[in-house]
Amino acid sequence: MHVLVVGATGGSGRAAVAELTARGHTVTALSRHASALTGPGVRGVGGDATDPAVVDALVAGQDAVVVTLGISETPVRVRLRGPVGTPADVRSRGTRVVVDAMRRHGVRRLVVQTSYGVGSTRSLLPFTTRLVFALLLAPQIADTERQATLVHTSGLDWVEVQPVNLVDTDLPGAAFTSTTGEQRGLTVSRTQVGQVLADAVETDAHVGRTVSVSHDTAVRAAA
Repeated sequence: MHVLVVGATGGSGRAAVAELTARGHTVTALSRHASALTGPGVRGVGGDATDPAVVDALVAGQDAVVVTLGISETPVRVRLRGPVGTPADVRSRGTRVVVDAMRRHGVRRLVVQTSYGVGSTRSLLPFTTRLVFALLLAPQIADTERQATLVHTSGLDWVEVQPVNLVDTDLPGAAFTSTTGEQRGLTVSRTQVGQVLADAVETDAHVGRTVSVSHDTAVRAAA
């Protein structure tokens, strides 16, 4: 398959690119710094994911699009002073541009990473996490809510992937996934999320569903 990954140089984006190419797919990787991404099966394109002309040209000819947009700066810095170089509404704005381009070019499969605690899983967050969301992440969560609404009303074959707290450390086993909001732990590795994003590209199992993703703490590393 030919797959476009939008937001390809963030942690989850890189993990998705790595997993998709490992499975034999041909990946176009888009972000402001993606021109540095090279290797078998991947073409990095440096560009603005909120620019309709850039996105439209890259969506043409794809079989699926994966969106892993976000703000890489620390939440405290973003809350106090706003992001530098990234629009505060990058998630919703970029996703709208992607959806419009997919409709124009007849590309059906859309896989979007949002965040656990958005939409149907909001009420399932622990109290302390809800407090952090309200005090520190409120603008970013609001934009993610808008992003999720765009996905659900897109008319495309969408899958929304909601990881819990992301970590760079590799964790054993595959991630635990649920369409009811159940989670088995408070963290999940970006590598595990990349696998779930690739699964959502390849299979129809969760089309039109929101998938919660967490590390199953019962799975232990091999001795």
